[in-house]
Amino acid sequence: MKIGEIEFGFRPVFLAPMEDVTDIGFRLLCKRFGASMVYTEFVSAEALIRDVKSTINKLTISDEERPVGIQIYGRDIEAMVEAAKIVEQAGPDLIDLNFGCPVKKVAGKGAGAGMLQNIPKMLEITRQVVDAVRLPVTVKTRLGWNHEQLIITELAEQLQDCGIQALTIHGRTRSQMYTGSADWTLIGEVRRNPRIHIPIIGNGDITSSEEAKAAFENYGVDAIMIGRATFGRPWIFKEVRDYLDHPASSESSGFSFNQKLDILEELLRLNVERIDEKRGILHTRRHLAATPIFKSIPNFRQTRIAMLRAETMPELLGILEETRQLLG
Repeated sequence: MKIGEIEFGFRPVFLAPMEDVTDIGFRLLCKRFGASMVYTEFVSAEALIRDVKSTINKLTISDEERPVGIQIYGRDIEAMVEAAKIVEQAGPDLIDLNFGCPVKKVAGKGAGAGMLQNIPKMLEITRQVVDAVRLPVTVKTRLGWNHEQLIITELAEQLQDCGIQALTIHGRTRSQMYTGSADWTLIGEVRRNPRIHIPIIGNGDITSSEEAKAAFENYGVDAIMIGRATFGRPWIFKEVRDYLDHPASSESSGFSFNQKLDILEELLRLNVERIDEKRGILHTRRHLAATPIFKSIPNFRQTRIAMLRAETMPELLGILEETRQLLG
């Protein structure tokens, strides 16, 4: 599969862009474990053109994580075009337009999935951004605003006509937010449309190697994107990659508890080194709260609370090492 001149090989697996999750430390780990493509946290066009420092910092990328995309969102055509030009100067491999974020502070203001209520404006933003930059432009969106407006089949053709070079579809409507189950049937319908010639990337509820394989085989997508299932589990990419490439031997490729804990400790160090101690710990806490590796430990509640209240790196590392000794 290719996006522009970027070659991804057979059945690539992407890391979804997620606010407060896909910082550079986490992206580097996901890339190491087999993510074919990673994305920054999504970037507000308005904040970018106002030169907000925290937003500018999100544009920092490393050659070690390539190919890497930067995703922008906004509701104003001129702001999105100007933001795309700024992003291009940061040197990503592609620019992704977010027309899928369902949260109220984004969609409620007409950006993200809010654009699903204003398709002409969505298409005009897309056309103008494509014309304004040299990098490949892609789009991520949802099936529609609600189940009465499942417009993705027609919308995919319209976005393709605007010049995008790939389309990611999350198999939910905006009204679903992240509830219920992702519906991949319309994603498959878009992929089977003979008029669609750009890559279609499927997203939604991929939590295991078996589900990843089924998404490719049942719906014919060119790539899959994994989001929430990566929380505290960057090694999921190796699990999925091994299963896709060598299904007969993939069971022996799993990591031990100690190896997984080593990875989470490395994530903490990466985040503190590349951000700062306070925010690095905050970014890592999300992964520690969500990781599945602690779920089988009896009477772990107080340790979990202490872990999520730790404010210094030595304190947090000490709690993690105590957990290691407890199981050792």
